[in-house]
Amino acid sequence: MTIAQRHAQVAWEGTLAGGAGTASGGSGAFELPVTWAARTERPDGKTSPEELIAAAHASCFAMALALVLGEDHVAPERLTVTAICTLDEVDGAPRITASELTVLARAPSLDKPGLERSVAAAAELCPVSNALRGNVEITVRDDVDEG
Repeated sequence: MTIAQRHAQVAWEGTLAGGAGTASGGSGAFELPVTWAARTERPDGKTSPEELIAAAHASCFAMALALVLGEDHVAPERLTVTAICTLDEVDGAPRITASELTVLARAPSLDKPGLERSVAAAAELCPVSNALRGNVEITVRDDVDEG
């Protein structure tokens, strides 16, 4: 049973190095400029597929962790998930090789061992993690926010 389908589109003009495109979401929530230079050099206010994957992974993991914590009757006050998506050259071609997540969680009665268990469960539940797993190295670091 399908839960949801979403779409995005990119309109690209020009060559890879000299061209540019605009990525837009079917929801109307974003319309973002993309270029090869933004992907491999300096972003200069433009985005890249790797940044979009990082955003998707971070937001999906935060949702999965919120679900796991809620099922454990721990109401998170704040979850901050940062993702770094890495594009490397492998065998002469660009390849996304890693997604590194850093999780900072603030919740009453949540200790480090409890967070580690919840993060492990969220890692198995997260649809983006599951889509990347086997093709991309995924690492997760976590810590409890005492403040």
